[in-house]
Amino acid sequence: MSSSYGKNIKVTIFGQSHSKAIGMTLEGIPGGKKIDLEKLYAFLSRRAPGKNAFSTPRKEADIPEFLSGMVGDITCGTPITAAIMNTNTRSQDYDILKDIPRPGHADYTGYIKYGENRDYTGGGHFSGRLTAPLCIAGGIALQLLEESGIKIYAHIASIGSIKDDADFLKTVQDNTSFSMERKDFPTVSDESGRKMMEFIAEKKAEGDSVGGIVECVILGVPAGIGDPMFDGVENRIAQAVFGIPAVKGIEFGNGFEAAWLTGSENNDAFCVKDGKIVTETNNCGGILGGISDGMPIVFRAAFKPTPSIAKEQKSVRLDTMEETTLVVPGRHDPCIVPRAVPVVEAVAAIALYDMLND
Repeated sequence: MSSSYGKNIKVTIFGQSHSKAIGMTLEGIPGGKKIDLEKLYAFLSRRAPGKNAFSTPRKEADIPEFLSGMVGDITCGTPITAAIMNTNTRSQDYDILKDIPRPGHADYTGYIKYGENRDYTGGGHFSGRLTAPLCIAGGIALQLLEESGIKIYAHIASIGSIKDDADFLKTVQDNTSFSMERKDFPTVSDESGRKMMEFIAEKKAEGDSVGGIVECVILGVPAGIGDPMFDGVENRIAQAVFGIPAVKGIEFGNGFEAAWLTGSENNDAFCVKDGKIVTETNNCGGILGGISDGMPIVFRAAFKPTPSIAKEQKSVRLDTMEETTLVVPGRHDPCIVPRAVPVVEAVAAIALYDMLND
């Protein structure tokens, strides 16, 4: 099972949704780096469950215990290992899923791959719960990147057909102290956020779920990072982003919209500003040929609706090979997108910090 990422730094994720603990090991961080633990805990809190009506009611504090690699709040150069104890599991809620896989979930493929001994409770190792330790590693990487003047911001670009009515890139460029930490719902426009919350509540009341898109902007990346072909900035960010359960697509800059444009419409004209070569537009999302061009890196990740829903769905019994129906038990987010925003920031930070150490 591949639960590790990185070339120069390596992140390894361990645990299952209902195991005693989940956690991560982060290798390659030099000694002597001061980590603001309160800032890290605040970052993890943005992802934590059970905080509002549009997330799972499962409550977990998600405060990590550092087992190695740190002396107080200073890195010591050895692998950093941190664990989060699972304290609010209800594994009995998932008994039915041993034989009846959820449509849209990895229950069936996990059964094919790992057999009868798989951990199906809470989704096991396929669960979004594993994004908590991802955020430990990413939260550390975010702080280390800020030392180099690199900042990463994300927001909900859309849920269903409702869009965040704001120019996110301009917002973060004009206000470098901008932060989603102070927002109850991670949109720039509070009115757009209100409409999204109402839509989520409507679908939750119907026993259904919804998906959406998270947009991420990275400022301060110098030109020349990355490589062509298989080791480009897009490649390495995409690999990390697809480590987030429920991600089904990613695009950089204009993304798929570029296929509808002409070259003269999509090309970014070069110019000189304040003694630097820049582009007049940023349709490429800050990346050309897999290499950063010095402009902001912009990408969007698409998240599918939560597959665990209260509506009756068709499935099969694995033990008898008979068709049946399923109403999924347990506690689940009607929309995972709000809690995914800091996770996207985290994996982008891990990928970028890894590339900066090439």
